[in-house]
Amino acid sequence: MLTIHQRLGTVSPVSIDARLTLTHDQREKGRLRAVSDAGEEVQVFLERGKALQVGEFLKSDCGKHIQVAGAIEPITEAHCHDWQTFARACYHLGNRHVKIEVGDRWLRIKPDHVLEAMLIQQGLTVVSDNAVFNPESGAYAPGTSHGHAHSHSHSSSHNHDAGHSHSHSKGHAHAD
Repeated sequence: MLTIHQRLGTVSPVSIDARLTLTHDQREKGRLRAVSDAGEEVQVFLERGKALQVGEFLKSDCGKHIQVAGAIEPITEAHCHDWQTFARACYHLGNRHVKIEVGDRWLRIKPDHVLEAMLIQQGLTVVSDNAVFNPESGAYAPGTSHGHAHSHSHSSSHNHDAGHSHSHSKGHAHAD
């Protein structure tokens, strides 16, 4: 069993001994029991209130390096072609304190038929999919500066690489 008390950040250590694939809800917890991708039991004991990030590295008490990966889970993705419609949708979701992942005129939320209907009414195209859900951590959360970018283009029939591990350019559309 691997016991983890230490975060190493997102800079890759010399070696990676295990990968721990977690859903968004699991990454939000400071205390967690899980199983590594190789089947080894893992116990995580970290400070509460700071979610694990996709790509973050942890160090076990026995010195092993563990990388956090995002699990594929059900999501709702919405997109549109104009920034005003997109900004309005982000505002309404943020006003409801909804966890949201923001890209270039696309957003992801956890499936919710009421929110999906609202997004459609706002003029967005809504699809159900399975992908890594990596929402904003909130404007007041520790470590909210994002120094990376990623572009996304959409066509009428698109499919995101659900297992992609790179992050998206973020906009701070809500407060937690």
